[in-house]
Amino acid sequence: MTAHDTLPSRSGDDTGGDDRQPPRRRAPRRRQSVGGAIVSLFAELLIIAGAGTGLYVVWTAWWTDVVAVQGQTKLIDGLGQTDPTTGTGTEHRGPAPVLSEPKDVEDVFGTMQIPRFGADYDRPIGEGTDREKVLNTIGLGHYQDTAMPGAEGNFAVAGHRVTYGKPLNQIAELKDGDAVVVRVTDKATKFDVWYVYKVTDSQIVTPDKVETIAPVPNKPGVEPTADDRWLTLTACHPMWSAAERYIVHAKLDYWMPVSEGTPKELAK
Repeated sequence: MTAHDTLPSRSGDDTGGDDRQPPRRRAPRRRQSVGGAIVSLFAELLIIAGAGTGLYVVWTAWWTDVVAVQGQTKLIDGLGQTDPTTGTGTEHRGPAPVLSEPKDVEDVFGTMQIPRFGADYDRPIGEGTDREKVLNTIGLGHYQDTAMPGAEGNFAVAGHRVTYGKPLNQIAELKDGDAVVVRVTDKATKFDVWYVYKVTDSQIVTPDKVETIAPVPNKPGVEPTADDRWLTLTACHPMWSAAERYIVHAKLDYWMPVSEGTPKELAK
C-alpha cells in the first residue's frame, strides 16, 4: 500500500461501528419510602381541602346572599306596603300606636331602613331569632318577649354581618345620631306606622351580656318609663366569628302614620 491507502484515523471517523460508546444503563428508579408516600398523600389532600374550602367560602359569601336577598324582597312584597304619601308628615312624639307581638316565629311584621347603609337598604323583620327559620331567611329577627316598635322598653333585633343577605354587615359604621327607620304593617287591621329611632351608642360585648337587650339597655331590673322606647341591634363580631357581639342602641325620636307622609330621613 502506498501512503495514500492508509486507514483514516479513528478520531476523525464517526461512521465506524467499532468505536461507538456502549449504551448507558438507566439508573434504577428509587422506590419512595412509606413515610414519603404518606407525606405526598397528605399534601394532595391539603390541596383538595383548600380547593373545597375556597368553593365553600364562595358559596357562603356570595350565593347565600343572592338567594337570601331575593327571598327577602318577596317577603317585603308580601306585606302589601303601599307607597307612602308624598311629602314629610307631622312628627309625633307622644305615646305611639303599637302592634301586638306576633304569636308565631317567622311571622313578618315590618321592615327596617337605615339611610347610612344606602338608599336601597330595605329589609324585612320577622318574629324570633331562630338561625335557620329567621336569620338565614328573613334576615332581621325580633327577640321574642322584647318590646315591639314604639312601645316602652327595648325593641331588640338580631341579624347577620356576613352571609344570608348580611343585613347588618355595616353595623360598625353607624354613628351617633344616625336614623334607623322601622315600618310596621298589618294588612288585616290596616296598621301602617313609621318609627324613627336615632343611634345613641355602640359597644362590643361577649355573648353572655344579655343586659344589652334589657328593657332599659344595660340596666337589668329597671322598669322602663315613657322616655325609654329603645331599639337595639345585635350582630356577631368580628366578621366571620361569633366570639363577641356588636351592639348598637337607638332611642325613638318620633313616629308617624304612613298615611301622613314619609320621614324626612328617607327623603330622596
